[in-house]
Amino acid sequence: MEILRSVVVLVHLVGFATLFGAWVVELVGQRRVTRIMHWGLGIALVAGLALSAPWGLDHDLNYAKIGIKLVVLVLIGGLLGAGAGRLRKSGSVPAGIFWPIGILTLLNAGLAVIWR
Repeated sequence: MEILRSVVVLVHLVGFATLFGAWVVELVGQRRVTRIMHWGLGIALVAGLALSAPWGLDHDLNYAKIGIKLVVLVLIGGLLGAGAGRLRKSGSVPAGIFWPIGILTLLNAGLAVIWR
């Protein structure tokens, strides 16, 4: 069971890396929201929900941490949606939408690593 959980953690990290990596690429490029960011968010969400299930653990889950990470993920999703809409409408994503996507993504990773 521990090997399966480790695989899900790996998939969750791949989702984070996809989202954050695509954001960094766009940071040095055109500063837009891409489909790859949406895919990374979806992968991180599904794997995160799977990790929040109490399967095969000998300790209790930190539901406050899980809840806060989910709220941050929903905020990122809202910003991605708003950014994609603005990109379609005007051809660019405002800095007030683009920057928080990367900052909140990094915050979510920091919460996972630092908060035990």
